[in-house]
Amino acid sequence: MFVLGYFLQALAMLVHFVLVAVMIIVIARAVLSWVSPDPYNPIVRAIIQMSEPLLYPVRRYVPGFGGVDLSPMLVIFAALFLDSFLVPSLQRIAVSLIA
Repeated sequence: MFVLGYFLQALAMLVHFVLVAVMIIVIARAVLSWVSPDPYNPIVRAIIQMSEPLLYPVRRYVPGFGGVDLSPMLVIFAALFLDSFLVPSLQRIAVSLIA
């Protein structure tokens, strides 16, 4: 069973890394919306292309609030929730399988 425990530990670390990357990308996209960057800049285009699949489904169901887009905040809250609930749960299961 220790193999499954180590697998779950690695999975928890990978999920944590992905969720932190999601938060950084969404924050970068929010900061880009405050300034008017060059839309042809490859970094700007990459950030927009990576963040749009995360933000678009939230925008479909949550309307803007007085012209303010709440989707980045909701995506960050969801990532924080998963990072504080799912990752420790996977780690605890992994530790119980190893010991």
